Amino acid sequence: MPTSAPAKVPAPEQPGATPVFGALDRYFRITERGSTLPREIRGGFATFFAMAYIIVLNPIILGSAKDMYGHQLDNGQLVTATCVTAAFTTLLMGVIGNVPIALAAGLGVNSVVALQLAPRMAWADAMGMVVLAGFVVMLLVATGLRERVMNAVPFGLRKAISIGIGLFIMLIGLVDSGFVSRIPDAAHTTVPLQLGADGHLNGWPVLVFILGALLTLALITRKVPGAILISIVAMTVLALIINAVATIPSWGLTTPEWPGNPVATPDFGLIGEFSLFGGFGKVGVLTGVLFVFTVLLSCFFDAMGTIMGVSDEAKLTNAQGEMPGINKVLFVDGLAVAAGGASSSSATTAFVESTAGVGEGARTGLANLVTGGLFTVALFLTPVATMVPSQAATPALLAVGFLILAGSVKEIDWADLTIAIPAFITMVMMPFTYSITNGIGMGFITFVLLRLAAGRGREVPVPMYVVSAVFAFYYLMPALGLT
Repeated sequence: MPTSAPAKVPAPEQPGATPVFGALDRYFRITERGSTLPREIRGGFATFFAMAYIIVLNPIILGSAKDMYGHQLDNGQLVTATCVTAAFTTLLMGVIGNVPIALAAGLGVNSVVALQLAPRMAWADAMGMVVLAGFVVMLLVATGLRERVMNAVPFGLRKAISIGIGLFIMLIGLVDSGFVSRIPDAAHTTVPLQLGADGHLNGWPVLVFILGALLTLALITRKVPGAILISIVAMTVLALIINAVATIPSWGLTTPEWPGNPVATPDFGLIGEFSLFGGFGKVGVLTGVLFVFTVLLSCFFDAMGTIMGVSDEAKLTNAQGEMPGINKVLFVDGLAVAAGGASSSSATTAFVESTAGVGEGARTGLANLVTGGLFTVALFLTPVATMVPSQAATPALLAVGFLILAGSVKEIDWADLTIAIPAFITMVMMPFTYSITNGIGMGFITFVLLRLAAGRGREVPVPMYVVSAVFAFYYLMPALGLT
């Protein structure tokens, strides 16, 4: 069958084509978009292997945190939740949105949930706030407000939020791996962090992390497809060997030991474990609203950029850079955020690694059926995923952080100080205060104040005034005796 057809003119079913493929071709518009069944299948495999690292990484980030009661989420249940949500939302995006954009738990958003929400409430409350953020996204899409809300935040600040999240998850990777550690308060020093556990790099686990970081970056430099996943697998094998022949005091969260049975029945214990409004009773209405707003922003702009970037790469946009049928895609993305909270896997969002599938020729949602199917198969390999030590997985955080920064920092207008300074504050305050909320809030407030100081107050959208005022009140609450 031909590999292409005139644009927007569906090709007739070819002689010898099976009825099944004919139906798939018509529904997914495979030939119309210049693709073929083999390309869609290859693209689906490529996307899965490019983003499969999230099956290991998401449980490590969420599983290493505790809620206000000291409870931790079960690692095996997190693997199941991560796989089932990625499979469901990726399949849904393929069938409804008909685009080759896969979804899974978002890096950065899971850090917000683990490090900002959970310590202030129960896990179910934190996941409920993620569900609420998803509902807000769907409401914004249904009312046509999503794009208008996005446009209210200056482009430079949107990019700064992405960069700040990238720097934040890099720091998380360094800490979780043991490459960097917190200096105990008993040391009576103003220096908060140190190299290794005692100011030096010691031990086999840290060596695994260093080798993993170097391998990941080397593979990315050489543009090797699936670089992150290859590095995780290679370093896990190395960790298994080291653990078998050497005495290791502690690997941290996960000890690399090959499971007796690599196949197991999925544990769905976390599915549905969320409380929509329980968190508001723990932190108050205003703080709760800001937490939901933070999750919303973390998902909102990252997803919008990824969706437009991948669709443009797949030649699914028109001459004006607009994507026909984008509201369907955006609605599924909002539903995915809510689904991630409902499954306790954190907010699910579009993955830029979908470009790996596009690079293999994927142009339709059929590729998503392949990717989603592979996530379903991964459900039964939980014992394999849960043996991966954090030292083998966290180099991915450095790589992802770099890729976010490299793709965004050049797009900020550094000549306009009313944008450059707020962008800088947004970026540095996220890792320095260990809070994405603080980075966004301080960046927004600074932007409004500098525009007013420059006599450019009329250029500030009204929503920015409102949100900045809410953040300012939030920071003043302790001084006003309201906390």
